[in-house]
Amino acid sequence: MCHAELVEESQCHISHDRASLYEIPPLEDSVGMTKESIKTIYNADNSYTSIMKCIRETISELVGTIEPFDELERKHRDDAIEWIRSGAEIFRVAKPETPPKHLVSYFVVLDPKNRAILLVDHIKAEKWLPPGGHVEVGENPIATVERESVEELGMNAEFLFDHPVFVSQATTGGKTAGHRDVCLWYVIRGAIGDPITYEEREFYGVRWFTFDEVSETDIAELDEHLHRFISKLKTLL
Repeated sequence: MCHAELVEESQCHISHDRASLYEIPPLEDSVGMTKESIKTIYNADNSYTSIMKCIRETISELVGTIEPFDELERKHRDDAIEWIRSGAEIFRVAKPETPPKHLVSYFVVLDPKNRAILLVDHIKAEKWLPPGGHVEVGENPIATVERESVEELGMNAEFLFDHPVFVSQATTGGKTAGHRDVCLWYVIRGAIGDPITYEEREFYGVRWFTFDEVSETDIAELDEHLHRFISKLKTLL
């Protein structure tokens, strides 16, 4: 455990544990943690400050591993790193938009054989999007994917890449318009025909799109960066 009194600058480079960035505690207990609850665990304001500093450093290093596909992704990546290191709150602490800019993990379910991805018809966003969710306080973004893949699709995540392969920023539309999502895009394995039990409170439905079908779909019906993501994904396969 990363006790604050032992944390030095050089000790912030923590491995990307699947459950949480730190043993803050395990994932099932850390989801939805507040600043006050972390303070209670560590019993001091300076402990919370040091732990959050390490969390920021670890996430900024994770974002820094993403090789930009184009100048827009470079701009989004560099801005995200600066934002994470700034001391601003990066985790959503209250629905739908507190703070108004916060961290999200997307997970793109990919069928490599058929070169197709699974998209969800998102009720609030009113668009076809990759599934995903907000990164909870103290949670590793990869653990967000593991949690959300079960909650949203009833499937366990099998990662095709250990780290996110794309980063984007967008101001939300639809029924919860107005806040800004900083999205880390992971890729997990799936296959057309796999059983999918989707969360009906969040999605009207799900559908497999081939790469060509994504590219041919009006971007207004999709996440605004999905065409660019597909172009980048093709270079990684």
